[in-house]
Amino acid sequence: MWSGFLSGLLAGETERLEVYADSAYGSGETRAALRAAGHDSVIKPIPLRGNIPGGFDRDDFVVDHHDRTVTCPAGHRVSITPSGKAIFGRRCDGCPMRSRCTSAARGRVVSVTHHDDELVYARQAWRDPVVLEHYRQHRPMVERTIAWLVARNNRKVRYRGVERNEIGLSARLGALNLRRLVNLGLHRDAGLWAMA
Repeated sequence: MWSGFLSGLLAGETERLEVYADSAYGSGETRAALRAAGHDSVIKPIPLRGNIPGGFDRDDFVVDHHDRTVTCPAGHRVSITPSGKAIFGRRCDGCPMRSRCTSAARGRVVSVTHHDDELVYARQAWRDPVVLEHYRQHRPMVERTIAWLVARNNRKVRYRGVERNEIGLSARLGALNLRRLVNLGLHRDAGLWAMA
């Protein structure tokens, strides 16, 4: 869904762009679509949720996409099922690392999505100080703009029909942009608009 939205938003862009977005846009499908379109994504990755605090997560497992296998930290290797699951099952019985890996009675199961490699790369890139610096430089302004947009009970659309709401949203965005320009020093100088 989000990849289609971003693709439509960026349609016609000929130069390579850095795309900043919320982690809601951080799916592997979206990242693959952005890369295929020639853009760089600076999107905070969706955090991994391990089932044991301080234990192993997806990135501690080695996935061979070519051979469709997954190797666990203890060295057990299993095939990926057609549904994208690596089921370790009985291999977890008696494993010295089990307490850090799973509490499931049937053993650890690792899900490998279609764009798993995109997500792994995103999590690795997120450790890069340059990527984090770029994100910190630009992302807060985006969040602030969204907060301005939804402030004063503007979280829901006000009118019936798409066209009316598009006009309402455009008017609100125009007013917010004008207010921002005035705050940045927009003024009249000798009959012309100028910035301080």
